Amino acid sequence: MNLTTLLLFIPACFALNMAPGPNNLLSLTNAKRYGVRAACLAGIGRLAAFVGMITLAATGLATLLYTSEKIFLVIKVVGGLYLLWLAYQLWGADSAESDDGDTQPKSLFELARQEFLLAAGNPKAILIFTAFLPQFVEPSGNVGQQFIVLGALFLLLEWVAIAGYAYAGSFLSHWFSRPAMRRLFNRGCAGLLASAGVGLLLSKKE
Repeated sequence: MNLTTLLLFIPACFALNMAPGPNNLLSLTNAKRYGVRAACLAGIGRLAAFVGMITLAATGLATLLYTSEKIFLVIKVVGGLYLLWLAYQLWGADSAESDDGDTQPKSLFELARQEFLLAAGNPKAILIFTAFLPQFVEPSGNVGQQFIVLGALFLLLEWVAIAGYAYAGSFLSHWFSRPAMRRLFNRGCAGLLASAGVGLLLSKKE
């Protein structure tokens, strides 16, 4: 793997990492409700799911998952329904509760589990690791080593995206201090999550 390949991979990868998908939206929401530190630590769940996907891609199993209509359909349905469930919970969240610690927040494990399930239930992530990463692998070289390098860079940039959205959520919390504004924020995010869930359920594998 040469320097030119890496210089092409990093900006393209970072654009994918920073795209406002369901997981990034969840980081933003978690930071607003529980703080930047909790949102960043919860992102470990997402990274764990991606480590599994990168491993599958490196061994060729992810291609099998993506080409299997039944497995792909199950992943898509489960992921879409989970998004709708999160949207339902966020829509009905008590907007009168304070974000300053007066209420008992979810544990870090629960937040990380949400991140993990959301990432693992998104079939588009499988497509990233089966169609995007291999484009930067030189077949004549050590494929396993190249996947390790590209995978590590992807995870590092994903962590930057997690932190970026977490800080954005923390910043927004100052703008939504009133219950009415918190309700507006929660329901706006719920609407986006629900839209992503419906879009996922209606999407077709190309």
